[in-house]
Amino acid sequence: MANQPKSATSLEDWRKETLGRVRALILEADPDMIEERKWKKPSNGMAGIPVWSHDGIVCTGETYKNYVKVTFARGAFVKDPAGLFNASLEGNLRRAIDFREGDTINEKALKALVKAAVKLNTPDRG
Repeated sequence: MANQPKSATSLEDWRKETLGRVRALILEADPDMIEERKWKKPSNGMAGIPVWSHDGIVCTGETYKNYVKVTFARGAFVKDPAGLFNASLEGNLRRAIDFREGDTINEKALKALVKAAVKLNTPDRG
């Protein structure tokens, strides 16, 4: 049993730490962000994945064997001057960041992406 893969709910390694840090940065970037768990299925231990919303989905976080993926729902419309987006680059809507073990998170740039994504969801209100 020692060789069984860890489910998303029992992560006790760098992925849990990375997703936790990403979560903290998202909430720092927008204190009005709502966090929910959605899309519960056996592959994520029925825990679902974290979904962060502010007047619509901003981004999601998922753990995989070799990386943590943060997907921005409307990332194709978010300027990324620091070049954080490194996955899902071919689509017309989403963009993602894959964090691998040992990667350093550019905290300032990630928070800027979150703020820009929230702004897409919250157009000027008069």
